[in-house]
Amino acid sequence: MSGQVLPCDRHEIASLFLFEKLSPEQLGRLCAEGHVERFDTGPVYTEGAPATCFYVMIEGTVVLSRRVGGDDVEVSRTSQRGVYAGAMQAYLGDRVPQTYNNSMRVTEPTRFFVLPAESFADIMREWFPMAAHLLEGLFFGSKNTQRAIGQRERLLALGSLSAGLTHELNNPAAAAVRATADLRERVGKMRHKLAIIARGPYSREALAELIEIQERTAERVAKAPVLSPLEASDREDELTDWLEDHGIPEGWRVAPTFVQAGLDADWLEQVAATVAEDVLPGAVGWLNYTVETELLMDEIGDSTNRISHLVDAAKQYAQLDRAPHRDVDVHELLDSTLLMLSGKIGRRVRVVKEYDRSLPDVPAYPAELNQVWTNLIDNAVSAMGGGDGTLTVRTAREGDRLLVEFRDTGPGVPEDIRSRIFDPFFTTKPVGEGTGLGLDISWRIVVSKHHGSLQVESVPGDTRFQVLLPLTAPETESGTGAESETPTTTGDETVAETEAETAARTRTRTETAEEPA
Repeated sequence: MSGQVLPCDRHEIASLFLFEKLSPEQLGRLCAEGHVERFDTGPVYTEGAPATCFYVMIEGTVVLSRRVGGDDVEVSRTSQRGVYAGAMQAYLGDRVPQTYNNSMRVTEPTRFFVLPAESFADIMREWFPMAAHLLEGLFFGSKNTQRAIGQRERLLALGSLSAGLTHELNNPAAAAVRATADLRERVGKMRHKLAIIARGPYSREALAELIEIQERTAERVAKAPVLSPLEASDREDELTDWLEDHGIPEGWRVAPTFVQAGLDADWLEQVAATVAEDVLPGAVGWLNYTVETELLMDEIGDSTNRISHLVDAAKQYAQLDRAPHRDVDVHELLDSTLLMLSGKIGRRVRVVKEYDRSLPDVPAYPAELNQVWTNLIDNAVSAMGGGDGTLTVRTAREGDRLLVEFRDTGPGVPEDIRSRIFDPFFTTKPVGEGTGLGLDISWRIVVSKHHGSLQVESVPGDTRFQVLLPLTAPETESGTGAESETPTTTGDETVAETEAETAARTRTRTETAEEPA
C-alpha cells in the first residue's frame, strides 16, 4: 500500500531518537535517499511480501501482527515516536530471505520516514561498520547455537529411542535364538527315535499310521485353543492319569506339552485305537517330539514376526523412503511412536488409545509429526516420574481440524510457569536431562510448518497437550516450512521476532484454553 509522499524535513528527522546523533550531512543523505510518507487508516505492508522499505514512525499509531495458523495475532500496538519496523535485516543481504516478518497497519493517519531497503543496507555498512558486524555475528551466532542445541535435542531423543528399540528387539531375538537351539536338540532326538522305530518290530502299516498321526497332530497344534491356567492344570492332571493308566512312564513330563498343543485324553484315545498296544509308548514319544518341534517353530515364527514388526515400526517412525510431505493416517504415526517409546514408557504406565478411526488422512510432514509425538509422550512419562500412571492418546475431529491429545495423570504444570513452557531453552528437568527445546521445536513444527496449533490444559492429575492440525492443506503452501528468524534487538522501541513469537504463543494458549475440551 502506498501513501502520500511529503517533503522530508531534516530537523524533524533529527528529533527521532534513532537519528538524533547524526551529523547535518548524514541527515541530508537520509532525506535525499528517503522520504516522508503519510498513510491513512489501513495496511502498510503484509507479512511475507518482499521487504523493500525501512519505516520509522514520526506520528500516529501502528499495529504489528503475525500470522499464526489461520489467524492474525496482534503482537504490538504503539504510538511512540521513533519506533521502527520493516526491512531491518537488509544489511544481511541475500544471506537471509528479505521478506517482511510481520504485517503492519495504522489505526489513524500516520506519518513515517521511509528509507529504501538498499539505502538502509548501504548506510548501515558505511556509517556503522562495527555495529553491522556485531549484529551479523549475533544473528548468525544465535541461529547456529539454536541449530546445534536443536540437533542435540534430536540426538537425545534418538538415543532414547535406540535404547528402547534395542530392548524391544533383544527380547524376540533372544527367544528366537533359544528356540532354535532347543529345536536343534529336539530334531536330533527325533532322528534318534526314528532310528529306534526303524529297527523295531513295526510293520509298514504301523509306520504309515504313525506318520498319519504325526500329520494330524501337527495340524492340531496349529489350532490349539488358549486355556486359562486352571483349565490347563486340570487337563494336565487328566493326561497324566491317562498316560500312567496306559503304562507310559513319566507321563507328567509330556502332559504339559500335549496340553499346550491342544491335545486331550480323547485325542490320545484315538491314537491308542489306531496303533497296537506295544507300539503306543513309541507313538506317544514320537508325538511328543512332533509337538515340541511344532511349538518351537511357532515360537521362532512369532519372534521373527515381532522383529519384522519392530523394524516396520522403525521405518514408519523414521519415514524412510517416503515423501517428506504427503497425506498420512495419524494413527499409524502414533502407533509407531508408541511402539518405539515402549521401552521408555515402561510397564508401570498404562497406555490408553482413544482413536476415532473414521478420521481422514491429513496433509503433513510425517517424520516431523513423529518428533512432536515423541516430545509430548516423553514429557508426559517424565511428568509421571516413572511411577504408576496413565497416558491417554486421543484423536477426534474438531470442526475443520483434527485433534491429537496426550493426557497424563502427573502432578500438572504449575500456573506460574505455564506461559513459559513453549519458550526456547526453558526446562523443568534437572541439569543434563533436558535442553528446553522439545516443546519449542514441537510448537514450530505444528504451528509454523503445519499451520496448526499446540496448547496445554493442566490441573493436578490431568494434563493435556492438544495438537490441532488442518484437515486440508492451505491454499498457499509455504513450501519449505522453514520459519523466519530475526535478530533480537534491544530497547523498548523495537519489535523483535522473539517477542512476536512469544506473544503469539501466549495468545494461542490463552484463547484455546478457554474452549471446552
